[in-house]
Amino acid sequence: MFAICACWKPATLSNNNPQSLIPDPLSPKQEKTLNPFGIISFSSETLGIIGVTLRMSLASTFIASFIGTILGLFLERGRFPGKRIAVRICRTLMGTPPVVAGLVVYLLLMRRGPFGAWGILFTVQAMVIAQVLIITPIVAGMVYTYASRSAPAIRSFAKTMGASPFQTQLLLVKEMSGEIYFSIITAFSRAISEVGAVMIVGGNIQYKTRTMTTAISMLRNTGDFAQGITLGILLLLIAFALQSLSDLLHKGEMPEDNM
Repeated sequence: MFAICACWKPATLSNNNPQSLIPDPLSPKQEKTLNPFGIISFSSETLGIIGVTLRMSLASTFIASFIGTILGLFLERGRFPGKRIAVRICRTLMGTPPVVAGLVVYLLLMRRGPFGAWGILFTVQAMVIAQVLIITPIVAGMVYTYASRSAPAIRSFAKTMGASPFQTQLLLVKEMSGEIYFSIITAFSRAISEVGAVMIVGGNIQYKTRTMTTAISMLRNTGDFAQGITLGILLLLIAFALQSLSDLLHKGEMPEDNM
């Protein structure tokens, strides 16, 4: 009986030991979860997420760049009442909070909204619309700033050479190609990294509207930090590859312009 009590008493004391409050070491599975250098598995879902991200960012960048460039040149060239106010509004919209743009698009596309009959809420199309609202003022504001500095001299030169108004505009766009290209790259960077607006109008639906940024936000909430960090690194690599490719294409035209 004494032997049993002697064996049991240290066990009771060990439970009262403050050292027992120290958490147990992480298991290999837990260490792998917290390891930021884990290798992402390119499953069909991951490839779909990458595809949705590229479709959304490239489409919104193309549309916003086209509209924003025209608006920027119009703001610089146009002479109309309230032009200064229009320029200030454009510059103000350059800092539009993404969640506000997403909420506006959501209210417009919801079932009881003005465009609810379109039925495109929680689709990639709705995400593109929200992105266009966000990045179009950025392109327009940057193009206007560049054009206001260089356009007068370019137009004077074109007028001296007897160029028509259409030829003058082509020359202006050609001479500003570097600045316009930089505004497009800025717009793409904003589009591919957006999460707030696309979460609202896209809904982060699996296999449908889930992007890399919304997936990273979801993985953070579930505690899968390794997968989230790896997706973030992959997102940066994709953005770097696309911008490097566009740099090569843009520089390929420069020798011909300098000849």
